[in-house]
Amino acid sequence: MKKKMIALSMAACMAASLTACGGSKPAETTAAATEAAAETTTAAAAETSAEAAETTAAEAAAEIETVTPGKLTVATSPDFAPYEFYAIGEDGSPKLAGFDMALAQYIADYLGLELEVVTVDFDGVLTELQTKSVDLGMAGLSPDPKREAIMDFSDIYYTGGQSLVTTKANEAVYNTFEAINKPEVSVGAQTGSIQMDLATTNSPDADIVALPKVTDIISELLTGKMDAAYIETDVAVSYQKNYPDLAIVLDVPYDSEGSSVGVCKGNEALLKGVNEAIAKAMSDGTMKQFVADANEQASGEKYEGLLGADGQVQQ
Repeated sequence: MKKKMIALSMAACMAASLTACGGSKPAETTAAATEAAAETTTAAAAETSAEAAETTAAEAAAEIETVTPGKLTVATSPDFAPYEFYAIGEDGSPKLAGFDMALAQYIADYLGLELEVVTVDFDGVLTELQTKSVDLGMAGLSPDPKREAIMDFSDIYYTGGQSLVTTKANEAVYNTFEAINKPEVSVGAQTGSIQMDLATTNSPDADIVALPKVTDIISELLTGKMDAAYIETDVAVSYQKNYPDLAIVLDVPYDSEGSSVGVCKGNEALLKGVNEAIAKAMSDGTMKQFVADANEQASGEKYEGLLGADGQVQQ
């Protein structure tokens, strides 16, 4: 009986020993399984979150009505480097470029729409928006209260300045508002632009000349047919790189700072989507890169103006 009890006791101890020795292995396996499960759950949650974000974006895009379903139609005036212009490729072909155009593509992608760009004179951009022929106007537009009747404005996406420009031959003469505010002095500005408002405000007595394209203004300055002109600072700097005879002589004060996207009046869903895209581009550094790339392109061979009927540069 005693031997039997001893045997049973030994058997119990052996069983306990085996259990204790083998217990660590299942514990490790369980921990690994738990970690793997956690990673899988996290990955699944991230994927679900991404899918939810895509769904939300898709739903938002579906709520937006555009002039042409599935497309984002944008009017621009490609004579305003580095905002919008034509970069000339090695093969001589012109390609629409500029940070406005990069942002336009970014907004279209964000909204899940195909980008379609309509090129017109600057005044035509305003007309296209007024008649609701396009969804957006992107041409270095300032959020001028006078334009609120024909368009809504997005949040500011870029802050620039305004300048008075002349030639180096005249920079010692036409370098103040007093100097140019005379009937015998011709002062240029782009038709329908904020620069035209600045011209009439700062030099009302001058012979103010309105021209449809900045390229026309530059040409008039360089040929001596115009004495000075009001031009957006970054645009003036861009032209100056190609035409060293130009001189930027004065910073022009301006209350409404920066550029906005002109949005078809009353399209609240589109305005909201545009502002969301702008906020994202501003926060993640994308907009800053767009500006840097545009300035680099604008320093190379470019064309500013409308293309001919054949889609090529007009000579």
